Amino acid sequence: MEDEDNNKNIVSSGNNEIDKKLGEGIPLGSLVLIEGENDTGKSVLCQQLVFGGLNQLHRMAYYSTENTIKSLLMQMESLSLDVSDFYSWGYLRIFPVHLSGVEWTSEQMKGTLNLMAEHIKSIREKVIIVDSLTMFTTYSDEDNILGFLTSLKNFCDRGLTIFITLHQHAFKEDTLVRIRSACDCHLFLRKEQLSDRYISVMEVSKLRGAKKTTGNIVSFEVQPGYGLKIIPISHAKT
Repeated sequence: MEDEDNNKNIVSSGNNEIDKKLGEGIPLGSLVLIEGENDTGKSVLCQQLVFGGLNQLHRMAYYSTENTIKSLLMQMESLSLDVSDFYSWGYLRIFPVHLSGVEWTSEQMKGTLNLMAEHIKSIREKVIIVDSLTMFTTYSDEDNILGFLTSLKNFCDRGLTIFITLHQHAFKEDTLVRIRSACDCHLFLRKEQLSDRYISVMEVSKLRGAKKTTGNIVSFEVQPGYGLKIIPISHAKT
């Protein structure tokens, strides 16, 4: 019974090895930053968290700047993370956010970020993923981004759990420091070479309110048709 109660208070990744590194899972009410450059596995990690959270019957919303509803569902299915039934049942809603090809002023983008914050505030889902925040930085100034994050933090204080992804190259270092400090959880992803291939390495930089002591690093690779495969640390160091 105690385990069941604990499971209600976290978002699980659905992968035991990742959850161990997260101290069982992400505590509800957290603002989570998933940071890394291109092709480090940020979106795959988000999709893994969606899979785990839906299997806990959390209602989830996914804002995607890169996928349509169809392409996201197909991508997850190809990684053995099929959530089409949960989508059909209404546990998952996907909101494509496409802004490319339009000339945006800072003021217009500020309005767009405000609209997005209002949309997040209005929906019924309690676990939210924004993948990714990087697109907005092209058109937004620092105050707009930090104001948006302040809104998200306030939502988390009221019970929402929000994941955001970003590429660190798109931000000034002092802005990144402020973003990281505002978040309850910071997961940093990078690429490392393992013999003849590259793998993703996730470092748990910060995790407030974890149920157990967090592990520091987990390595994985993404295999088509299989999904996310954990690489033992001893192998990753060879």
